[in-house]
Amino acid sequence: QVQLVESGGGLVQAGGSLRLSCAASGNIFRIFAMGWYRQSPGKQRELVARITPGGSTNYADSVKGRFTISRDNAKNTVYLQMNSLKFEDTAVYYCNSDPVIPSSWGRGTQVTVSS
Repeated sequence: QVQLVESGGGLVQAGGSLRLSCAASGNIFRIFAMGWYRQSPGKQRELVARITPGGSTNYADSVKGRFTISRDNAKNTVYLQMNSLKFEDTAVYYCNSDPVIPSSWGRGTQVTVSS
């Protein structure tokens, strides 16, 4: 069973940057596309960025040009570099495969953007 641990969140001013990390427990996870998801209170969890095993990336329109997803297969880690953060980016951020493995959701990492 895959374990995922997110880290790197925090409180940041609008316009600032954060780098999130997602550590995966097993090498087998690398065969899937990986995604970063976020969820705000009362809202559905949404996919904001994804990266394929070959390195192709996709982004939600709301974060395009500001966020960059990457992966380091040697470290079993996926990253999300978030620049020019906006208040609307405030959410709990999770990583998982795309499609998701429901049992593998971690606790997420809180990102709070203040103005």
